[in-house]
Formats: sequence, C-alpha cells, structure tokens
Amino acid sequence: MGTDQGFPFEGPLHRVSVSSFWLDRYEVTNRQFRVFVQETNHRTEAESYGWSGVFSEEDESWRPVTGASWRHPTGPGSSIEDRLDHPVVQVSWNDAVAYARWAGKRLPTEAEWEWAARGGSDQGPFPWGADLNPGKQHMANLWQGFFPLRHEVLDGFRTTAPVGSFPANGYGLYDLAGNVWEWTRDWYRNDYYRDSDGARDPAGPAKGSERVIRGGSWMCSVNYCQGYRVAARQKTAPDSGLTNLGFRCARDAVDE
Repeated sequence: MGTDQGFPFEGPLHRVSVSSFWLDRYEVTNRQFRVFVQETNHRTEAESYGWSGVFSEEDESWRPVTGASWRHPTGPGSSIEDRLDHPVVQVSWNDAVAYARWAGKRLPTEAEWEWAARGGSDQGPFPWGADLNPGKQHMANLWQGFFPLRHEVLDGFRTTAPVGSFPANGYGLYDLAGNVWEWTRDWYRNDYYRDSDGARDPAGPAKGSERVIRGGSWMCSVNYCQGYRVAARQKTAPDSGLTNLGFRCARDAVDE
C-alpha cells in the first residue's frame, strides 16, 4: 500500500492485509441518489448550507456558489436530468454515509479502496498498469491539457462522464481513476502510514478533521495532482460538497 515515488503523505510503501469485502462496481449515480432522497427525504449538507464549491473553468478557480447542490451541481441553472447516470456530486461525507446505511452498505476504508483500485496487480501506478494512455487509448476521465489553462477534452468529457464509460480494471471495477474523487471511511493524517505497516484491516486514525478521498477526478492532469494514481490520496472536510467529489459503497463479505 502507498508509494515511495509520490508525495511524502503517500508513503512509505508498506504492507497491510485486508479481509474479504465487496465493492460497488460503479460510483453512486444521480439516479440512485435520487431514489434514496425520495424514500428518506434526506437533505444534503450543501442544501442545508445553501451553497457549495464549484470549479469555474472560465475563472480557473474554485468559488462558492449559492444554490449549488446534488440536484444543481454547478448552481441553480444546472440540472441532473440529462446526467442521471453520471456520478452524484456535491455530497458530503456525512451524506455518503447516510446513503450507504440506507443501502445496507458502508464506505470503504482507504486500504480496501486501494486494494480494489489495484485490480489484482502491482505492475504500475494506474488501475490498468504502467502507461497512462496505453496504445493511445484513454483509460479514464481526466483533464487533457495544462490545468487549469487549457482543457483539450480528448477523452470526450469536459466534466463528469456516465459511470462505466471507460474500461474496467482487473477486478471488473470502473472509474477508480478519474471522473470523481471518492470518499473513504478513514480520517486523514499525513503520517498515518508510518504506524500501519503490518496492520490487518487498517481503518485510519481514531480522530481527525478531514476524511480521506481517493481516485482523482476529471480535473486531474499530468501537470496537476495526478490523483488518478492508485496510491494518490487527498483529504477534505467531511461536510464538503464539490463538483468533482462523489463516492461508492462497500460491504463486508459474508458466507453466501
């Protein structure tokens, strides 16, 4: 787990063991999240606050937008109606946990997420191997060009893509690189890996102020963050909602 070839908080490379578990094949979609809201009347934190974070390609920066929410990802003028199979965004960690409980699932730990992202291989930094674009094929929804000045959209998607638009990894899982960052269950600490070498089912620090997110998003480029690497990790406050942040669910494996 981790890497010695990235940022200091992505290492050191260390060994952990992970019990069997199930992970959703896809990120949770707008369609699925809408059913959850219809059945539970859940109100997301962005809706309660009245605003959320939106990246403006025109301004080349993040800004708070009044009325941005999972229903209106970039503000009141936007809608999910033609994006029902895209990953839900503008959901906080707490919103994701609420959905997972409703679905009889949970969020994956950071260790489970990385195990799944590797797809049974340790042969490269990406879920599919060593080359970012093998045979010039786009393997994930990423930012092509120099972020944030130029977006060439060579993979066909300016922002999010419908889940499953790119090839699956070795475990048959989609979009573990790019599309949207994904919440995990763990609190974040930049030196946690120093304490977890040899651990079984590590679940992160006991407390913290930010939760770990994994996988990168459509905003990740070669010159910026490279969050699409299997060992890449970032963090954000658990009440955050963003236009490039979603989640998928896990559950314990049981005898069936």
